[in-house]
Amino acid sequence: MTEMTETAAGWLSPEELSLMRERLPILYVDAVPVRADENGVVTHVGLLLRIGADGTVSRALVSGRVLYGERVRDALLRHLEKDLGPVALPRVPLSPQPFTIAEYFPTPGVTPYHDPRQHAVSLAYIVPVAGDCAPRQDALDLEWFTPEEAASPMVQQEMTGGQGTLLKQALAYVGRIV
Repeated sequence: MTEMTETAAGWLSPEELSLMRERLPILYVDAVPVRADENGVVTHVGLLLRIGADGTVSRALVSGRVLYGERVRDALLRHLEKDLGPVALPRVPLSPQPFTIAEYFPTPGVTPYHDPRQHAVSLAYIVPVAGDCAPRQDALDLEWFTPEEAASPMVQQEMTGGQGTLLKQALAYVGRIV
């Protein structure tokens, strides 16, 4: 009998992923795409418009799983390209450091972050993008907001699962809101 080596490491079938989500915390990355001026001051924040599995429309950050054997930096780049397009030109540092860690729970109220599917731990990053962005995959649109607009109650109520809280933390981290 010959041993077969698995060549598609990191990918789980939908059934396997569902089973893992019931038993283990899953590692994610969240990215807040931003535009900055020549002095490094954040001038705009990019938010995706998505349709959820339940048919609701909401604003969202770039987010996704880190695959087995994948570097966090590579996961960030993969999800940014997947959601913003191949010419977004994200500037992810060689050794990225998250501005915070968000812990999503299936039970509402444990933290400000909620994901009914799973317990997930997300490393959250602010990523400047310099190129042209065009929503892809399951994103309907990408809209750029000023920091003040992004922190407004109107935009915040369009975000689900605590991502509005995460966005406000990002804006506070870069000194754009208090």
